[in-house]
Amino acid sequence: MRYWMAIFTLGGVLAGAAIAQDAVLRSLQSGVDASPWEAVGRLNIGGNSFCTGALIEPNLVLTAAHCLYSKDSGRQINHENVEFLAGWRNGRASAYRRVRRIAVHPEYTFGEDVSSDRVRNDVALLELDHAIRNTTVKPFGTSARPGRGDRVGVVSYARDRSNAPSLQEVCEVLGQQEGVLITSCSVDFGSSGAPIFSFTGGRAKIVSVVSAKAEIDGQKVSLGTDLDAPLKHLKAELDRQEGHVPVASRVGIGDGRGSSGAKFVKPED
Repeated sequence: MRYWMAIFTLGGVLAGAAIAQDAVLRSLQSGVDASPWEAVGRLNIGGNSFCTGALIEPNLVLTAAHCLYSKDSGRQINHENVEFLAGWRNGRASAYRRVRRIAVHPEYTFGEDVSSDRVRNDVALLELDHAIRNTTVKPFGTSARPGRGDRVGVVSYARDRSNAPSLQEVCEVLGQQEGVLITSCSVDFGSSGAPIFSFTGGRAKIVSVVSAKAEIDGQKVSLGTDLDAPLKHLKAELDRQEGHVPVASRVGIGDGRGSSGAKFVKPED
């Protein structure tokens, strides 16, 4: 089994940041603990890898774009080889769905030299072959990106915890670098595509998607994608498609500027 996760090494962006105490990562093994998070699921991809995704409408799953590309060929994976397992836990899911269509961020290109653009644009939408209308699987809303110092959380699958999701309910936004959200949330291989939540108003809403893990001045952090503008363009791209195997839309978003100079290390298979 392959585990998707990009790794960066960044430097000099958190000068003076005061880091609050994060909550520990908690496995959601029981039905009681897992019930609020049933719309987070495991994406099985091509039979040999997985990522994390989250339902944002009954038929739409949000994830990271790089999950949908073959590391060997660099080509986008056929949608027929992707399955969403909502609430996957200990061998069972609340719903199983195949994918009908895929739309990746129009400015995301797999395999390019890594820059802030690549992480910021690392987002995709999957249209399911049938909507999930199970009353226990309630899609999450989305919200504006949080600011530095705000508290967020993440629910994800990962290597060594692939059979049940884990929740880190309190971690912190450490800052932004060229549009990339930097948080103290704990992620690992397989966490790509995991929803980053804000709990403002007492309700969990998705504000970003995990793209990579990184180190800044020796501190382990996670990097999140942009979400606000891309989401509406991705929905429009799905509307335009006619059921063929999709390719990335080239509708323009932004000016494509920005390079972190980050060193990228590909994880071993």
